[in-house]
Amino acid sequence: MSKSDKPHSNAAEPTAPPVAPTRPHTWDRPTGTVDDPYAWMRDVDDPEFLQYLQAENDYSDQHFAPQADLIETIFGEVKSRVQETDMSTPVRNGPWWYVSRTEEGLSYPLHQRGPSLDSADRFVLLDENIEAEGHEYFDLGALDASHDHTMFAWSIDTSGDERYTLRVRRFDEDGAASSTEDLIEGIANAGTGWSSDGQWLFYVRADDQERPSQVWRHRVDTSSTEDDELIFEELDERFFVAIGETRSNEWIVIHTASKTSSEVRLAPSDLSQPFTVVQPRRDDVEYQVDHWGDRFVMTTNDGAVDFRVLTAPVDSDWSDENAWFELIPHVPGRRITGTEPFAAFLVVHEWAEAQPRVRILFRDDALPERSIDLGSDPHDVDLSSNPEWESDTIRFVTSSMVTPPTLFEEHVETGERVQLRQMPTPNVDLTKYTTSRRWAPSGADGEQVLVPLDIVHHVDTPLDGTAAAVLYGYGSYETSLPPWFSVARLSLLDRGLVFAIAHTRGGGELGRQWYLDGKLLTKQRTFDDMIACSEHLIAEGVVAPDRLAIRGGSAGGLLVGACMTQRPDLYASVIAEVPFVDIVSTMSDPTLPLTVTEWEEWGDPRSEPFASVMGRYSPYDNTVAADYPALYVTAGLNDPRVSVHEPAKWVARLRSVGTGTKPLVMRTEMGAGHGGPTGRYDAWRDEARNLAFILTTT
Repeated sequence: MSKSDKPHSNAAEPTAPPVAPTRPHTWDRPTGTVDDPYAWMRDVDDPEFLQYLQAENDYSDQHFAPQADLIETIFGEVKSRVQETDMSTPVRNGPWWYVSRTEEGLSYPLHQRGPSLDSADRFVLLDENIEAEGHEYFDLGALDASHDHTMFAWSIDTSGDERYTLRVRRFDEDGAASSTEDLIEGIANAGTGWSSDGQWLFYVRADDQERPSQVWRHRVDTSSTEDDELIFEELDERFFVAIGETRSNEWIVIHTASKTSSEVRLAPSDLSQPFTVVQPRRDDVEYQVDHWGDRFVMTTNDGAVDFRVLTAPVDSDWSDENAWFELIPHVPGRRITGTEPFAAFLVVHEWAEAQPRVRILFRDDALPERSIDLGSDPHDVDLSSNPEWESDTIRFVTSSMVTPPTLFEEHVETGERVQLRQMPTPNVDLTKYTTSRRWAPSGADGEQVLVPLDIVHHVDTPLDGTAAAVLYGYGSYETSLPPWFSVARLSLLDRGLVFAIAHTRGGGELGRQWYLDGKLLTKQRTFDDMIACSEHLIAEGVVAPDRLAIRGGSAGGLLVGACMTQRPDLYASVIAEVPFVDIVSTMSDPTLPLTVTEWEEWGDPRSEPFASVMGRYSPYDNTVAADYPALYVTAGLNDPRVSVHEPAKWVARLRSVGTGTKPLVMRTEMGAGHGGPTGRYDAWRDEARNLAFILTTT
């Protein structure tokens, strides 16, 4: 699409953007005093703040009103590419075959099971549409069956604050639901664990700082939670607690972890023994444990920056380091991210050369190790649901930016592979799109690296320096971004835009060191890499110099915010979703939810050198008089991860000091949290709004 083809409207831009009230406030920092006239917005219950958010929403409505036809067109395109009435491939678990279904006109899935693969008589386990009635926001957390499949623990969040309500639903022997009972309030979404006899349900509660910190045990045949027993409490504010079961269902696992260390407790699911610590926590040592028949499997970074895998007999002293034997040695750059045991083999998940991989090791040493071969093009791969312990096949899902999620079943010994399903994409010719990988040189601080850069575009889009493009990034928490398929993205590609993913330092695509090189005192490298990828796209003629947009959410919102404030000349537009942009103020306040746990990722700016380093890249603190790109910011009123005051303060300051005339728009979901709208139709319309903003500003 040429510039002359850019969507536009005859309607004028709204002329009266909101003006946020100011109140004097001064922060005392190691770097000196800082005036912050918008600090008062931290009080999300302040009526004046709520009025300001509503004023911004009204202004957003004005901005998007001239684009209503374009938004509706894109929404229709997205909807036309989805098979609205659809069913997942049935999965056998114990005596039942489980499926999820969607139906045209309904926003949420139905979960069912039947006695056979092709059963016409399936029972509804849970209809999310019924549970979501009357709620602006709805998210299903746990949906975990007891070992005999007669009960399900399920949890829901109806506000977006990530405090889930847990219930237990019983089922008759013939499979029909008999009742819903045992309302338990205030549960963190960290899974559940069942005792083998189904009498006890283990769950996690969060503290006042939204930190999952306690494990409780509930007797299922009682309707009250007053007698629930506290099993474990984590007092260190850096650590989050999770509960779950091993793949074998023979052990219950309490996993507690900070950003840099962890500790695991195990108890047999028959509760014949108390919970026992596997290895006492040590600074900078992380590990996970699963059960594999007569032994345990541990994935750990102890002596291995990219992790290795150890085993120990079940009847050994797990706390004794000499009880553990190396199964898979450490290979630098090949980051082992986890294992999944089956009766006769072990599945190993890893990232190598910026690609996710799956390997299979056998208990029978006579069988050679093998990998799932997916070629070298940028792709994603992960196991699908494989609940059966005794199996000689595995199901896995692969996808790319040009291939919808595709489910395969493969025989682990022979490699014989059968495609079971590919996500239907009606009205889409997948041959019209192409993807490739490039490497962008980066090294503003003198240390040169090559940053992986995945690209997708329509085959008819010339890469001659005239196209518009969207560059997406995240770059924190060692999160690796596999190239994902999106039917909504096709609306950009069909209009001649290029889409790219930057795998910056701070992520985990090239191993743990790639992450370490982009956190704490070296965080600026993440932003340097994103800017380098931007410049590479322009230099290589992939994108026009004045038609590049960048997009990111949460920590990715910090990424695009920092790039925008450091290089406002480089970008035509920016989408910052729930952006973490007031990092110095937030990380200086340990009374705010999650702050203490985040110090190991970002640093504590209450002291040097973190105060200076973080202050140099904080988007809010570096917003000065400049001609900034067009900017669309989103927020959630109930967001427990990035409080709504952060994007609101940033937008208020940009309005106050920005010198340009490009659009500056903010929209707050007043009934949602970090993830935005939850129903699929609302989510599609929300994405149509994002894409319309890109199309009209690049």
